[in-house]
This record gives sequence, structure tokens and C-alpha cells, in this order.
Amino acid sequence: MRDSVSPQTDRPLPRIGHHTLPNRVILAPMAGVTDRPFRQLCRELGAGLVVSEMVTADSRLWHTRKSRQRMIHRGEPGPRSVQIAGGDPQMLAEAARLNAEAGAEIIDINMGCPAKKVCNKAAGSALLRDERLVADILGAVVAAVDIPVTLKIRTGWCAETRNAQRVASLAEDAGIAALAIHGRTREQRYTGAAEYDTIAAIKQRVSIPVFANGDVTTPQRAAEVLAYTGADAVMVGRGAQGNPWLFREIEHYLRTGREHAPPSADEIASTMGRHLRALHEHYGDYLGVRVARKHVGWYLASHDPSRAYRSRFNRLEQAEQQFEFLHELFRGDAAAIGNGIHAA
Repeated sequence: MRDSVSPQTDRPLPRIGHHTLPNRVILAPMAGVTDRPFRQLCRELGAGLVVSEMVTADSRLWHTRKSRQRMIHRGEPGPRSVQIAGGDPQMLAEAARLNAEAGAEIIDINMGCPAKKVCNKAAGSALLRDERLVADILGAVVAAVDIPVTLKIRTGWCAETRNAQRVASLAEDAGIAALAIHGRTREQRYTGAAEYDTIAAIKQRVSIPVFANGDVTTPQRAAEVLAYTGADAVMVGRGAQGNPWLFREIEHYLRTGREHAPPSADEIASTMGRHLRALHEHYGDYLGVRVARKHVGWYLASHDPSRAYRSRFNRLEQAEQQFEFLHELFRGDAAAIGNGIHAA
């Protein structure tokens, strides 16, 4: 990684089809995380593009509550990017077509998820083991819709079979509009450090926009990754959990070379409250309480080494109790929360 990095203001902003992104920081799709409330919050706080949770390509399963909630995009500003996952070219093509009809403006194909339940169905990063199938899927989906199609991959299935460069060439040949690469193999899942040499090599190999993903947790790291790889944008995943302010901090640092002030205690309290309310409105009282435990837990993580706050919050069973918890938390220790919680 380079020691010094200049502001990222000397290159054109990335384009996906006819969509020009407003900056170089993107929210990665994450199952169980990038739901509509979180996407909207991250966009408000500076994400130039947000990508939905992955939706199964099997439309016969879209009647489930989980699938229906993942497909809600009303009121979201564009471009609306919807990620689809599966292993059958025609099923993925049909899923892309149906999502485009429902308002998607970008279709993203998942070939990066390392989850066992996804890979066991020959989907996600398991597809990287069959380059012929990869080519068939990409060709079918691109042909099925008249909106841009993007692709998310890893560097390969394992260290011995890193084939991301070949897959990148297949993607460009198929008409994929942009490529996101997580700098780990499927075998690594989320362990070890992300490597960026593969991403740099792919950027030299293809002419389509390339987005670098993996371990982008600070503005400084984002700038270093962009400088080292030549990528057109960084994609932020786990680093945004409990820290949606990271997007504006990265955007500000890339544009000016200076650090953005951290959120104040008042802003943290307001943001957490808005996020909590949006979760309850989206999921309803019963499921909203349970989904909120995960998100509030991430917000609290860096300020709660003993897990006492999180343990107490997780025992709450009603929405009103969760709101009262936040009210008491910030009333009692607002200054300390402001000094630590944003770094979760």
C-alpha cells in the first residue's frame, strides 16, 4: 500500500451504464443487513450507490416474507441496484427481467457470497469453479434486460484456484457494466487480510469500472486502496455496520484529503433513533424488535466491551422499550457515547 495518497479528484467519476455515480464509495450488498432502512440511511450519509440484499433467482420463493421485504424499493432514489443470486442461467435471466419490471435500474449478479447454504446450491462464489457456467449466466442476464448488469466476485474459490482475472475478462466480453471484487477467496470467507494485487491486475486488464471491496474500514484505507489498485470506487461492507457515517467520512477524505469531523453525540442519538423507527416501520413490531437488536448491537459495540448494554437491549421485547432504552442511554452518557460509538 502506498504511504501517501492525494485526493481522488483527478479522474472522472465511475459510470454504470448511463448512471454516473456522485462519488467513489458504495455500500456492498449484505444479506440480512442492507435492507431498505439501512440502504436509505447510508445513502443519506454519503454512499454514492447502495445495493440490495441478494434476492433468490427462484421466483417461486418470492412469496415468502423475507423475499417480499427484500424486494421493497418504493421511495428510494435511483439508481436502484438489486442483487440476484442463483446458479441457473435462465432462472437468473427471468429474475433480472422481473426485477427490472418492478423498478430495478441496475441488476447485480452475486458470485461472491461465501455462505455454505448459498454455495451448496451452486450459487454465490461456488460459481467461480465453473467458468463456462459463469459465461452462460452473464450472457443470459445481460441479454434479458435493457438496464446495466453488474457482477460481484471474489478472487477465486481458494488460493490454488484464483481465477478472478479470467472471470473479469468473461464479464467484460459478456457486456457487464461494472465489476466489484472482494479481495479474498471463498475459502477465506472473512478471515485474514484482504489482498489487493488481484484487484490491481484486473483493473489493468479490463476497461469497465472496477470496485475494490474488502477491509475498507477507514477513510485512509479507502484512499490507499484506490491508489494501490487504480479501482474506480471502493465498496464498503462490514465496516459500515454500526457506522453509517463512514460513507461521508470516506467521501470527504477522498475529495479533500482531510478528515471529516466525527458525528456528535446528538447526531448519533438522532441517527440511531431514526434507524430504529425505520426498522419498525419496515418489519412491523414483532420482527422489527428482533432485527433492531442486530443493528443497535453494532452501534454499541465499540462502547460496550462488557456487552452489558447489548445484553440488556437484547432482552427487550417491545418497540417502546427499545426507544426508551436509547433515550436513557444518551441522557445518561451522551458524551462518552459520542467519543466511541461511531467507530464500531
